[in-house]
Amino acid sequence: MRKTGIIVFGLMAALLLYGCSKETKPTVQYVPSAVHQVNGRQGVCTENGCYWVSGSTTLTKYDSDWNVVAENTEPFEGYSLEVNHIGDIDVYNNELYLGVEYFMDGEGKNIQVAVYDGDTLKLKRVFPFRADTGQLECSGIAVDPDSKTVYMTSWIDDASSEYLYMYDLDTGDYQGKLKMEPAPKWIQGIAYYKGNLYVTSDDGDAEEDAPDNMYRITVSEDRKTGRVTLEKTFDDVTRQGEIEGLTFKEDTAQFLLLYNRGARIIAGMPSGFYEGYTEEIHEVFVYDITENN
Repeated sequence: MRKTGIIVFGLMAALLLYGCSKETKPTVQYVPSAVHQVNGRQGVCTENGCYWVSGSTTLTKYDSDWNVVAENTEPFEGYSLEVNHIGDIDVYNNELYLGVEYFMDGEGKNIQVAVYDGDTLKLKRVFPFRADTGQLECSGIAVDPDSKTVYMTSWIDDASSEYLYMYDLDTGDYQGKLKMEPAPKWIQGIAYYKGNLYVTSDDGDAEEDAPDNMYRITVSEDRKTGRVTLEKTFDDVTRQGEIEGLTFKEDTAQFLLLYNRGARIIAGMPSGFYEGYTEEIHEVFVYDITENN
């Protein structure tokens, strides 16, 4: 983890001051249901009974019982720019949407929206990236099928990470950026569910056993701004570590979260292990969800 308690306290205070309204409570209740150990540390998505998990340099497809049915350990074939990192992912109509970049020592470059086949896990096409948007990193990606928008997040802790970057799902054209108010820190993943966006933030501190959080973003009608409220604090995982990608499974009313434990993370890079660990463990936590009234 990369933060201090001061950062977390400041963000929580800002959220409390900004979001004192009827919409501050979580939209759903989250009840832990199952945990699955997986082969990747970055993202998770689901569609039609299948699951996909991204590692920094891998893609894995699972069936409904979490058995591996396909894997791509060389996902960067076919790119014209140098890339080495995949973040959180999403799926739409059996196509995987990835934010791909070259990431090193906490900085990203050569960012691209890449679309992969959901069965072969091979690259199909790449959206033309707009380098003048101010986006400096991509930690996650989400598809909103209702507005036909692809959203991208940035993990870097600077002004650029206060925005979500939007591309047209059909054409790949850049649509602008949405200002989060107040902006969460260290965003790791993003998902769309029933009209709202949800982001996970690595804003706890594993050294202090402080949990990470998920925030809900209520998007304005003009899609210029998004009001941010605290949705859930993950104090129910196996061990505090690094929060990552997320997804909602609407047909079974479930929420899935990818969480890593065991490795110390410095500037976004693994750097040794906590006592009792010789490797990093990646787990998908499954929660049953019910709508709040």
